[in-house]
Amino acid sequence: MDILWWATVAILFILSFVGIIYPIIPSIVVLWGGFAVYHFLINSNELSIWFWIGMLVITVVLIAADIIANSYFVKKYGGSKTSERIATIATIIGSFIIPPFGIILIPFLAVLVTEYIIQKNWLKAIKVGSATVVGFLGGSIAKVLIQLLMIGIFIISVI
Repeated sequence: MDILWWATVAILFILSFVGIIYPIIPSIVVLWGGFAVYHFLINSNELSIWFWIGMLVITVVLIAADIIANSYFVKKYGGSKTSERIATIATIIGSFIIPPFGIILIPFLAVLVTEYIIQKNWLKAIKVGSATVVGFLGGSIAKVLIQLLMIGIFIISVI
């Protein structure tokens, strides 16, 4: 039975990375699902209170990094709040339209059109659209690195 539970943990960890490409999958929740499967179905004595506190702190950092990266680049290049919201929605929609390219192309186009409608300036709209892509990629890289850190800490804790 342990093999089944360990396989479940591994699948949940892998799915957490799939969630970076398909934002409809909540990466951090799936990752925590792997921790929970281990704790409740394999060994409830192994993961210390410090592990859980550390994972909670890192989770907050992961969520903040994602939000901050996207907002920072859109704001830096003069994007509106509307563009920030449109980019978020377009990322989710884009992940289903032409995965994995849709998560970059659809938000770019959506923000480009939104900013052009708001500012009536193609150059500015292209800058903000490009900033959306950079923000998404930066946030995604941060998420991958932080999730790898979390999994590394988990592995060290159970060894």
